[in-house]
Amino acid sequence: MLSTTAAALVVGLIAPVAAKTQLTVYSTLQKEVLTPYEQAFEKAHPDIDITWVRDAGGVIHARLLAERDNPRADVLFGVPVTNIVSLARDGLIEPYAPKDYMQLQPMFRDKNNPPMWTGLEMYLNIVCFNTVEAEKRGIPKPTKWTDLADPVYKGQIAMPNPTMSNTGYGYVHSWIQKMGDKQAWDFLDKLHQNVSVYTNSSSTPCKYAATGEYVIGLSTDLTGPFLKTKGAPIDLLVPSDETAWDIESTAMVKGSRNPEAAKVLIDWGASREAHELFNKYYGSVGMDGINGGPPNSIPDGGKKAQDYSVEWSIDNRTPILTEWAKRYDSKSEPKSN
Repeated sequence: MLSTTAAALVVGLIAPVAAKTQLTVYSTLQKEVLTPYEQAFEKAHPDIDITWVRDAGGVIHARLLAERDNPRADVLFGVPVTNIVSLARDGLIEPYAPKDYMQLQPMFRDKNNPPMWTGLEMYLNIVCFNTVEAEKRGIPKPTKWTDLADPVYKGQIAMPNPTMSNTGYGYVHSWIQKMGDKQAWDFLDKLHQNVSVYTNSSSTPCKYAATGEYVIGLSTDLTGPFLKTKGAPIDLLVPSDETAWDIESTAMVKGSRNPEAAKVLIDWGASREAHELFNKYYGSVGMDGINGGPPNSIPDGGKKAQDYSVEWSIDNRTPILTEWAKRYDSKSEPKSN
């Protein structure tokens, strides 16, 4: 017979290894950043495995609505705050305040208590400006948004389609909130005369500017720094009259099957360790005092961000996009199936 000690050793050898918690996370982030994020999180928390489901914010919203009675996701991670606020209105978000919440900058904190969302990184709407082609064509740098209505830019601008891109809608609602309804639509009428194409993707206009197809691409400071670092002859401009923005955020899905593991991921997303990692890919992150960013990024985006109402942008989205499509859809790229 085995001794008590030996028997204990045998039991220890054959005892099953505890199963890892499988966390399903919906995200709009690119694979290039999700991989290092996952590696860092799972190194710190080896008992949790993440399964990412990537898609556009609007698609994620529709998916969560369809899954309301049987939620499949546990966490939203890297989803624009404008989408999360709208999801919260539909009763699809479970409030939760992560451990280091109050160490984040105010813009990255939801005003609700407990919060519906927690900010990770901020992106800005910018102008990608091809300096080489501009010099050849005698086209000046714009310094404020209304400059883009000048006929000197006719045929030289690519812009994301607001009906297809949250970034595109950001331009439009921010201009309306800043200028007022009539002045903004007058500006958009003139801008339309100068736009050559409205693209389905927010990154495409900057890519067009990088190759010189158009001098100006309206895009974000996520795409521009990468292209400039690769050698594209572009300047990344934030007009003096401030700009639209969104904050990629995290939130718990209401009805999560793994709420405790979900809280662990949300806690990690609010930690200094995580924000130091985010700053390798984004110029503006939620934790105060971390301002490096990747090469050619635009740090401290909050200093250049327009003060506007996210709630207003949600409340007015449908009538604005209906009016925009009626006026300008003739220059839109074909919508992919």
